[in-house]
Amino acid sequence: MKKTSKNHWYLAVIIGLFSIVQVLPVKAQLRMYNPTSLPSNYEVTDTLTIEDIPTGDGGFARDYYVQLEAGDQVAIDVISDDFDAMVVLVADDGSTIAENDDGPDGSTNPLLFARITEAGKYIVRVRAFGETGGGKFTLKLTRLQPVDNN
Repeated sequence: MKKTSKNHWYLAVIIGLFSIVQVLPVKAQLRMYNPTSLPSNYEVTDTLTIEDIPTGDGGFARDYYVQLEAGDQVAIDVISDDFDAMVVLVADDGSTIAENDDGPDGSTNPLLFARITEAGKYIVRVRAFGETGGGKFTLKLTRLQPVDNN
């Protein structure tokens, strides 16, 4: 009899573990990738944390999406006193359009200029350079007006 009840105990443990394994994917799906919308000519103040997207370099990234049109010229500016920020503009297919680490003023605040050739949904990724951590930052995307030569 002892052997039978011991087998039942093992079976109960195995069923319990199987139940836990079945629940884990459901919980993981609750944190789906869902970038925040970034309206053009709008400033966002946010915080980069360890809860954001791991970059593989020891740092983290936060994504925002923006709809851009062919011919748009944009300036993307990130300011942070808390970490060495980078900004990356990513096309809908995942390819990198442009990226910048340090601004032209010699600071670690990136300023990126890009000319858009295809209309679509783009990702603006704010990330920490290397393992520089995270913290508060301000992100601004500005659509630049073309110069009228007439």
